[in-house]
Amino acid sequence: MNKYIKTAILSATAVLSFGAVAQNTNSAYFIEGYTHRHELNPAFGNEKNYISIPAVGNINAAMRGTIGLENIFYNVDGQTTTFLNPAVDASFLNDINDLSRLGGDMNFSLMSAGFKAFNGYNTVSINVKGNINSLIPKTLFSFMKEGLENKTYDISNFDIHTDVYGEIALGHSHQLGDKWRIGGAVKFILGGANVDARFNKAQLTLGEDAWSAVTNAEIQASVKGLNYETEINEATNHEYVSGMEADESGLNGFGMAVDLGAEFKPNKYWSISVALLDLGYIKWNNNMVASTGGDKSFTTDAYSFSVDADAPNFIGDELEKMVDDLSAIYELEDKGDMGPRTTALAATLNIGAEFALPVYDKLKFGLLNSTRFQGDYTWTEFRLGANINPVKPLSLGANVAVGTYGWGFGWMANVNVTGFNLFLGMDRTLGKLTKEGLPLSSNGSVNLGVNIPF
Repeated sequence: MNKYIKTAILSATAVLSFGAVAQNTNSAYFIEGYTHRHELNPAFGNEKNYISIPAVGNINAAMRGTIGLENIFYNVDGQTTTFLNPAVDASFLNDINDLSRLGGDMNFSLMSAGFKAFNGYNTVSINVKGNINSLIPKTLFSFMKEGLENKTYDISNFDIHTDVYGEIALGHSHQLGDKWRIGGAVKFILGGANVDARFNKAQLTLGEDAWSAVTNAEIQASVKGLNYETEINEATNHEYVSGMEADESGLNGFGMAVDLGAEFKPNKYWSISVALLDLGYIKWNNNMVASTGGDKSFTTDAYSFSVDADAPNFIGDELEKMVDDLSAIYELEDKGDMGPRTTALAATLNIGAEFALPVYDKLKFGLLNSTRFQGDYTWTEFRLGANINPVKPLSLGANVAVGTYGWGFGWMANVNVTGFNLFLGMDRTLGKLTKEGLPLSSNGSVNLGVNIPF
């Protein structure tokens, strides 16, 4: 595995070109007969036992963000080009937030089963999970687009986080009297990889003959067999981290987590529920650190700029070189393995309320608030929808969501009969797509699965 730091710095933009995977489909929270509803609240139990079809029991594909492909790629004279094309006016920056978000999660179910026993409903599942999140400052795009139009650029708070892990989850839900149902799950976490890259500062002052920089950055990487590659920056004669490689693979840490949930039904029309998911930690075996060691200042004439398009040091060409050498600009030093470290999982809080229409109780209305707690990457959304169960084997739902990532329309269809369960839904319905099928807004999801109820 070769992952170069300059690629990592731009990977937040590259996320737009790949699908990520969502941990849970919130559009299914109130859907009766949705087999994996216990993953949204461990207090929920199914009417039937079930076993998932391996690898296809619960598949999610999703991506989310406040910046999309439509902000990066443009059509110029019938050709697709990036915002760096001179024909694309710098006014596109007006549509970019001061700090943009891109992210996604992963939950690939290898195996899952549910059964009635011990005076309740029990679940066993083996999943692979992960997430990627990034914060991208607007000044990065300004720097790449405008060059010497501004003499100074402060590229701060450019962060990237990703981790991947497996989990073995054991859950149980139990009815307490006529109105309460409680549930919980214990999870054994198998750590795969974790990277936290925080490019806190890059204050650049550009001149035609020289430029100076004040940088502050740190990368903490917990990957089995990982080592940093280094080079000499000829412009400053400093050694810096230029990439990373791992000559091993396998588990790299262990941890534990719990899910907790409760549901209260004061009468046959109302239901109120709450769940706290993935409250836990992972202890990683190593922590490979690359850092500037605080603020680092230097001046170099490695790049000289000219506004003459025919000059060998035309600003457009020089800026392209600088972008290619972003890792050299930060000049991270290899600090080696700092020993084990512990990180918290991204916990999720779900709070829901559902009301059944008295004149037709098969039609229900639900309001769900979901908040993901993950430091600088924390996000929240409210989802209001209607669900109908016209006949017992069929459940349908539609909803509107608003939150950190803007507005979205979600839906879910679920068929559940003895021996066969199929569900299909989206938390964010895909809008306009590229030729490759990617959503231009960077928000979209697809969730499907096939299970065997009995």
